[in-house]
Amino acid sequence: MSRVTGRLLSRHSRVMTPPIRRCMASKASTSYAAITHPEDNASLSEAYLSKIASHSAYLTNTYARPPLILSHGKGSWVYDAIGRKYLDFSAGIAVNALGHGDEEVAQLAGEQAGRMIHTSNVWYNEWAGELAKLLVETTVQHGGLGFAAGGKEKRGEGGAKVFFSNSGTEANEGAMKFARKYGKERWAAEMTNGVGAARKWEDSTKTRVIHFTNAFHGRTMGSLSATANPKYQLPFTPLIPGFDLVKYNDVDGFRATINEDTCAVIVEPIQGEGGVFEGSIEFFKTLRKECDRVGAVLIFDEIQCGLFRTGNMWAHSSFPLDCQPDIITMAKPLANGFPIGAILVRDYIAQSITPGSHGTTFGGSVFATRLAHHVLTRLSSPTLTGHIRSIGSHLDSRLSKLPSYFPDMVKEPARGRGLIRGIPFVDHSVPAKLIDEARRRGVLLLTAGKDAVRLVPSLNVERAEVDFAMDVIESVLGTMQSKN
Repeated sequence: MSRVTGRLLSRHSRVMTPPIRRCMASKASTSYAAITHPEDNASLSEAYLSKIASHSAYLTNTYARPPLILSHGKGSWVYDAIGRKYLDFSAGIAVNALGHGDEEVAQLAGEQAGRMIHTSNVWYNEWAGELAKLLVETTVQHGGLGFAAGGKEKRGEGGAKVFFSNSGTEANEGAMKFARKYGKERWAAEMTNGVGAARKWEDSTKTRVIHFTNAFHGRTMGSLSATANPKYQLPFTPLIPGFDLVKYNDVDGFRATINEDTCAVIVEPIQGEGGVFEGSIEFFKTLRKECDRVGAVLIFDEIQCGLFRTGNMWAHSSFPLDCQPDIITMAKPLANGFPIGAILVRDYIAQSITPGSHGTTFGGSVFATRLAHHVLTRLSSPTLTGHIRSIGSHLDSRLSKLPSYFPDMVKEPARGRGLIRGIPFVDHSVPAKLIDEARRRGVLLLTAGKDAVRLVPSLNVERAEVDFAMDVIESVLGTMQSKN
């Protein structure tokens, strides 16, 4: 137990206030100095404030940013334009899997930029096919998409193929298009009127998409239509028609909603933006069974929870085969910050995707796919996957103590698993306050949904960095508790 947490065991004990204590970083006696970052105007230089004002004058006002201009980073740490240091426990919103300033990624990027950056998809390039092969083979090895780990068993016939995009929302848009085309063709292939008259696929009613509460699938119009949050949706109504909302984890509600007109079901195995909620095995088994019954495509959005964030390649890698999807969408960590997304789709769906069905100018560029091939190779190495599981277990041990330390504030154990975790609070005003105070003490965090603070650090984060972040969180909560 750390000295900070020990002090917080009793509600009447003296609560630590900033600056936080020195946090020992390793057995080698490396240490992080106590950090405080005042953010009032008097503490910031006129030049710094002027630059923020200048940027604000030319950038659209779609983000409520604190007075912080990030300059560079190394590993899990970032620095702002005046040298202030922060532990980045947001990893660029679960993007920087290998941290900041990775030397291997930087060297590879420079080398590839000197060779070729873009060619378009009119031609093959050297790396898109190699990355697609790696994604498919690594999925078969680790399990997911209907393949049991090791590839000895699989659900359905055939293998899988990949379409590359530039982002997660583009991947979700493409996946829903794939599902709709597949559904219409399947509908048209059936015979009607009892006399063998073929249906025309353009007359198909198999177009509806089921989505779930608390989901976040993106901000383009199709993905936004599957993101049931009034804050995001209402300013842009009317949305795309044909979307049916079901409560997440509600088996009976799902059964009552799905029907023969459903072409797709899109769901996150672990919801990120919506609050770090995790679906049950029973829930996913029901999704799979009912999709099979009506001929709908099951899409797992693993943009935030996939690619080893849970310790497994996919959040659903360990699920039984009768709980697994037809399509996986991914993006965030795939190239460690360079924009790329991908749709991993089983062959029986991919056969409907023919020339002209979909496209992208920048997706699958030789530059993005070479970087992603390197990143995925490192993420899937036994050394790093073992590290992720070990660090995830340590983080869990720290998080598990919060409800007993702060019983009036932390309402239940942290949600999620591995290195995607959400700390839920009774008072919904606490997450924003905790994030502000933690930033002033040198740790960058995120909110999730209405009630939680989200922890999504780089996947190579060190044990001592986890302790530093948790010591800051406990220190801030202790200060807040003492004021109540």
